[in-house]
Amino acid sequence: MPDDYPPRPEGQQPYGDQPQQPSGQQQPYGDQQQPYGQQPQQPYGQQPYGEQAPQSYGQQPYGEQAPQSYGQQPYGEQAPQPYGQQPYGQPDPYGPGQQPYGQVGEVPLSQPLYGATIGQAVKRFWKKYATFSGRASRSEFWWWILVSSLVSIVLNIISQATAGPQPLPPTDQSQFGTYFGEVLGWSFRASLGSIIWGLATFVGLLALSARRLHDTNRSGWWYLLSLIPVVGSIILIVFWASAPVPQGQRYDRQP
Repeated sequence: MPDDYPPRPEGQQPYGDQPQQPSGQQQPYGDQQQPYGQQPQQPYGQQPYGEQAPQSYGQQPYGEQAPQSYGQQPYGEQAPQPYGQQPYGQPDPYGPGQQPYGQVGEVPLSQPLYGATIGQAVKRFWKKYATFSGRASRSEFWWWILVSSLVSIVLNIISQATAGPQPLPPTDQSQFGTYFGEVLGWSFRASLGSIIWGLATFVGLLALSARRLHDTNRSGWWYLLSLIPVVGSIILIVFWASAPVPQGQRYDRQP
C-alpha cells in the first residue's frame, strides 16, 4: 500500500511539513518556525526585542554616565572642598586668617575668632582689653558675658557673707536717719566684690561690645543705645546676637 494513502490533492503537503519554496525564494513571513527555546535569527546589526546592543570598549549606553576614577569629578562639577575651605579663586567671606567653626588655629588678635572656646574668649578679652578697633565673634562675646556674670555673682555672695548681718529697721522714727546710713553702708560692703569686678572690666566690656558691633557691620557708637532704658538694651542684645557680616572687615585695623 503506498505511504501517502489515501492520496492527497495535488500541491498539498503532509501535516506538519512546510511547502518547499523554489530555489532562492524565502519562506513566507511568519511561517518560519524555530526549535523550542531558540530565538529567531535577526537581520545583521539588529538586536532582539528588549535586548541592548553591545557597546564598544569605553562607550556607555545612551543616557548613562561613564564611571569616574577615584577622586575624579564628573565634567562640569566642582570637587567638594574641606569644611570651611573656599574654592580656589574665591575669597574668604569673613576676611583672611579665619578658621572654620570648631577648628582651632593661630588666629591673629586683629581678627575675630569664630567658634572660640570659653578659655580662648577669656584670654582674648584681656589681651584686647582696650582695643576698640577690629571685630569680635559671637562666641568671644557671649562666652565672656557668661564668665563675667558668674564671677560677679560669686563675688557678690562672698561680699554679702563678709558684710555682716543686715541692719534691722528701727522701732523709733527718730532713729530712721541712723538706720538709713547703716543700710547704705551694709549694701556697699555686700556688693563690694561685684563693684570692684565691674570697674576692673568696664573698659574691656566697652571695647568687646564695640568689636561685636563691628562684626555685624555696625559702628561701635550704637552702644549709646544703652542710655535708653529697657528698649535700648533690648536693641543692643539683638545686635550682639546677630550673625557676622563680611562687610565688617572695614573696621579691622589696616597694617
